Amino acid sequence: MTDSRLLSPSPASLSEAARLLGEGKLVAFPTETVYGLGADATNDQAVAAIFAAKDRPAFNPLIVHIPDLAAAEALVEFDTRASTLAARLWPGPLTLVLKRRRDCPVSLLASAGLETLAVRIPAHELAHTLLETVGCPIAAPSANRSEEVSPTRATHVLQSLGGRIDAVLDGGPCQVGLESTVLDLSGPMATLLRPGGVPAEDIEAVTGPLAEAGKDAPPKSPGLLSRHYAPRTPLRMNARTPAEGEALLAFGPDTSADTTRNLSPDGDLTEAAANLFAVLRELDEGGFTGIAVRPIPEDGLGRAINDRLRRAAGRR
Repeated sequence: MTDSRLLSPSPASLSEAARLLGEGKLVAFPTETVYGLGADATNDQAVAAIFAAKDRPAFNPLIVHIPDLAAAEALVEFDTRASTLAARLWPGPLTLVLKRRRDCPVSLLASAGLETLAVRIPAHELAHTLLETVGCPIAAPSANRSEEVSPTRATHVLQSLGGRIDAVLDGGPCQVGLESTVLDLSGPMATLLRPGGVPAEDIEAVTGPLAEAGKDAPPKSPGLLSRHYAPRTPLRMNARTPAEGEALLAFGPDTSADTTRNLSPDGDLTEAAANLFAVLRELDEGGFTGIAVRPIPEDGLGRAINDRLRRAAGRR
């Protein structure tokens, strides 16, 4: 990738940023919390590129940004609590984790294969205009490499991700400078997953007392240490051939007649990451006694893919 471009907050630059996002490219943009690393949330390859750029060792769910309530309602199911909170606190630094709609077009990789999705409407004029212009939901974790400090200025993004992403839309310093509060409303009890820019007291005025996520709870937002989607079918790694009744999941050039699916015949780890959750779900529903996975390199996104597979295999 060539050097990352710094785009000024002009109408022409907004159009350029929207064009790049529509082409599956990575564009960092400002929100009131921190700068987000944006990609078309409906594009599997673009979402996988986020993980590659951040050098993220595991597939954590990403927050999906939308411009308005109608766009959110097209992705997730709202109950009374969610609707009331959205009316009071959106736009703003509040992320709601809700059940995905059956026809939700967002990549499964963006929600780590879960049946929930984290969504928010940012309260930043430039971000709002960009989201309206691009016309698709944008997945956007913080625009920094894994384990680095979240960026609150465009220069911070370039220092961390320069040369790894296509552009940074410069909107000046972030006003809040703290990540959004993440609230899980996918179950009967409202659960605080991450404290952030909206005080818990403002949320409890609507929901009543909040529960806190247990350390073994499924991961439903960034910044949480917990497990992800795993198939019900037993999975084993570093297999060479399948046992009777097993599906064989391959990677790279492969001429075996035993192969059921291949994450990337070309050996492209970004393509493999983009296909991972959809393929696991397909094999999980295929009536196989097990899933045998050929070796995948521990390079780049291969580390994240293998992390996900190890977790799935370890749940047996």
